Amino acid sequence: MQFDENILKIIEKSEERCKDKFAKMERTALFNQNKVLDAFRNNNIGQRHFAQTNGYGYDDIGRDTLCKVFAEVFGAEAAIVSPLIVSGTHALTIALYGILRPGDEMLAVSGAPYDTLKEVITGDGIGSLKDFGVSYRQVDLVNGAFDYDAIKSAINDKTKLVFVGRSRGYEWRDALDVREIGKMAKFVKELKNDVIVMCDNCYGEFVDTLEPTEVGADIAVGSMIKNIGGGIAPSGGYVCGKKSCVEQIAYRLTSPSIGMEVGSYAYGYREFYQGLFLAPHVTLQALKGSVLFGEVFDSAGYKTMPRPDGECKDIIRSIMFDTEEELIAFCRAVQKASPVDSNVTPFPWDMPGYEHQVIMAAGTFVAGASIELSADSPIKAPYIAYLQGGLTYEHVKIAAAYCLESVLNNK
Repeated sequence: MQFDENILKIIEKSEERCKDKFAKMERTALFNQNKVLDAFRNNNIGQRHFAQTNGYGYDDIGRDTLCKVFAEVFGAEAAIVSPLIVSGTHALTIALYGILRPGDEMLAVSGAPYDTLKEVITGDGIGSLKDFGVSYRQVDLVNGAFDYDAIKSAINDKTKLVFVGRSRGYEWRDALDVREIGKMAKFVKELKNDVIVMCDNCYGEFVDTLEPTEVGADIAVGSMIKNIGGGIAPSGGYVCGKKSCVEQIAYRLTSPSIGMEVGSYAYGYREFYQGLFLAPHVTLQALKGSVLFGEVFDSAGYKTMPRPDGECKDIIRSIMFDTEEELIAFCRAVQKASPVDSNVTPFPWDMPGYEHQVIMAAGTFVAGASIELSADSPIKAPYIAYLQGGLTYEHVKIAAAYCLESVLNNK
């Protein structure tokens, strides 16, 4: 690699310090790969499941079996996996509208949901949950942990759904541990046994050996162009969980009269199956890259989240910079190190659904895919870059050199 010798030494020494963490992550990936392989074998996946379909899609064996495979991987009763879900926000939206009814209350227990959900929940005059008579309250985390006393005080007779975001959004905190999510789910159900616990699982799939639906969440929701799609799935989202909840959400995805009985896909399902099969390994690559970036930028004097002595609970690496210029230089270096659109220079812009201008670097094969190496940030103090993804560790290692060199040149 054609970089300054000091840059290469920092990366080499950082990599040496990562070995124990890498070994632990590799054991997790092996466990998850076996779990996915079992689901494929148990459902007798064959070439017939990859076939193209059209029209209404009645008896679409590829679609229906893909849902069964996902349900088994997540330890869930049922699942919806659809290329027609356009994003994680879309998947979360249909889940919320599928479960909540006028007069119900949604309680977020991990602080505010991700920026693009805010208008879905509380927007005025745009068909939001608020417009349909669904009320909303939230309990913030305290030092990155659930505030159980505040949650207990907040739950009432109207509370229908408790919402938790596993990842961090644009916040300076670590992601939530899946076992803590399970502990919280048990806690709220002891207070109100008919409450539904829903988890925004984006960026968290296969980071641990357990998923939220295996520890007590009724519903887990995510995007196919993040971890679970393995860098292969071209679009889509999923919902996994209790059969009664999944059925209600399916009625929102299509209509109450047909649910998941229909839904064709003219391009075939191979990429979704193959993406899921590759997902444990690809997630491992992203996690190893995240740990390396953390060590490298910690060595250079920057704060990172999680800390070098902490554990990754999602694939995102937060890095705090001193100036806007350093932040922008970092994101531009990610773009420069990308295999696609490396000649493009990212600029902050008014991105739909966000309160501040956002800079996004994503030279990806699948447009905007967060499992591929990408970085983004709202342009506001403190200046924090949110790095995620990496299809191969080798690519992320090269990108770390580009990013460190660029930031140091813009101090």
